[in-house]
Amino acid sequence: MLRCKVLVGLLLSVALGCKSQDNRQLRDSIKVINELISAHPDSVSLRLKKASYNLRLGQWEYAKSEYDYIIERYPQSLTALFYRAYANERLGRNAFARADYEAVLAASPDNFEAQLGLTLVNQKDKRYTEAFDMINRMIHQYPDSAIVYAIRAGMEKERNMLSLAEYDYSEAIKRDPSNTDYILNRADIRIMTGKKEDARRDLDMLVKCGIPRASLVEFYKKCRK
Repeated sequence: MLRCKVLVGLLLSVALGCKSQDNRQLRDSIKVINELISAHPDSVSLRLKKASYNLRLGQWEYAKSEYDYIIERYPQSLTALFYRAYANERLGRNAFARADYEAVLAASPDNFEAQLGLTLVNQKDKRYTEAFDMINRMIHQYPDSAIVYAIRAGMEKERNMLSLAEYDYSEAIKRDPSNTDYILNRADIRIMTGKKEDARRDLDMLVKCGIPRASLVEFYKKCRK
């Protein structure tokens, strides 16, 4: 199921434009950048690059330290504020994450990623009215965005609003037909609501997208029950 951890992962993918890069490569890159930082300790670009690798490796505390360093010297750095908010969120420091997202939005009210980030913090803190108000506003702002629909669907799924979640995943799939996460979540919802033929069609779609049928066996079994 697409829960808050996965929703936050979607946010990181959007913000970093995450390209696949294995952990060994990332660690090697950090070693090189650390040497460069030793020679150029005040280089913001180097520290931002290192922190982005820390985020990809899940090294939240290391990333936060880099952003702290930058923000102490450049308090208006929206990039550092946004990613520090993300790191704080992963560290469970939601109040600090909220403050940073709000600082970004105060300077740039239409910042897409910061709006998503604040929405997810509200969701995690069970401030559901604020979370839904924000994501509904984003649907109107970005009607062609698949991820906005998918995040609203994930929020609805968490709260067992399954019909609404199915609709929103369908809207996300219209905008991003090859996204297997969206298709799998819709299939799961359809199984939960007894729409087993529709769920089977979603699973078949996943197989056509390249997902091994063997990895979907449990879902197919549920469609037969």
